[in-house]
Amino acid sequence: MKSYMAKPNEVERKWYVVDAEGKTLGRLSSEIATILRGKNKPEFTPHVDTGDFVIVVNAEKVALTGKKLDQSFYTYHTGHPGGLRQVSFRRLLAEKPESLVYNAVKGMLPKTRLGRQMLTKLKVYAGPNHKHEAQQPEALELL
Repeated sequence: MKSYMAKPNEVERKWYVVDAEGKTLGRLSSEIATILRGKNKPEFTPHVDTGDFVIVVNAEKVALTGKKLDQSFYTYHTGHPGGLRQVSFRRLLAEKPESLVYNAVKGMLPKTRLGRQMLTKLKVYAGPNHKHEAQQPEALELL
């Protein structure tokens, strides 16, 4: 018996809305990454993007445990000499809460072309409103 391999044009995609209010960032991100990859579906195929679209609302109300707000940083380099920069989670949560959730999910996806394609199906919004009502997303309770 042959194993089933999904084909890219046969994949049915759903839209889900996830409310991040009060949810722990890491646990939420790992669940979202699983849905984006399609590992929650029986027709999961590693080399095909079988995942669904995920809309995250209330990203500004995501929870971080312990002292992560002050002790954890996202580090990047500007490309210029002496251009190493660090942004604390507290500052990121205040200024761009979408990027906090986005980067957490990004770190849990494959670092390949397929992973970048999966990441395009993630839509993150700081507040409770989003602009994807036309896709009729289903509310998804995680954790």
